[in-house]
Amino acid sequence: MFGRRTPAMPDETTALKGRPEAIPTAETHYVTGRNLFAPVPEGFGEVAFGMGCFWGAERLFWDLDGVHLTQVGYAGGYTQNPTYEETCAGVTGHTEVVKVIYNPAKLSLEQLLKIFWEQHDPTQGMRQGNDIGTQYRSAIYIKDPDLLALARRSALDYGAVLQRSGLGDVTTEIRTVDHFYPAEDYHQQYLAKNPNGYCGIGGTGVSCPMPVRLTAAD
Repeated sequence: MFGRRTPAMPDETTALKGRPEAIPTAETHYVTGRNLFAPVPEGFGEVAFGMGCFWGAERLFWDLDGVHLTQVGYAGGYTQNPTYEETCAGVTGHTEVVKVIYNPAKLSLEQLLKIFWEQHDPTQGMRQGNDIGTQYRSAIYIKDPDLLALARRSALDYGAVLQRSGLGDVTTEIRTVDHFYPAEDYHQQYLAKNPNGYCGIGGTGVSCPMPVRLTAAD
């Protein structure tokens, strides 16, 4: 079962139920040495990005000035404490994401969004390049309602630019989620541990306009 991939999303009734206990994972960040499970510092922001394979996505963010912590995992689906194999089978509803905790005094969400939009193709639906499956869909998960509105506005702005460039509609899923489930130890900071490892991240070559212009309707 776990060797197959399907682009069809399960729903809450058909997805695996999962397990009550968290799967084993790393306790500290391989690059920075920070505790991956320490409380988020007061005033810091948190966002999760789905850009395809989370190995390459995480590498885009961990060295940025203003990024406090990165961690890869699974979000957006139904299965409690999923494994990588279950997520890749398309039976959890989760997508692969990198969670980014950042200091807004040094790095704005707009700057993070610009990297997100430009470094992958948000028009491909349930895939990213040759990586096909529901776990590779484009996604932005934010809890703060004001920042969520900013992310949605940025999708409209960038979508208009992509269409003028002859590309399709933005398919990025933008919403809040209740749970982020950390991935297994070997996935955390994978490309720091394996510098020549696979990275399927690649953008459209179309620049993303910033800053975002919020309106009363947003």
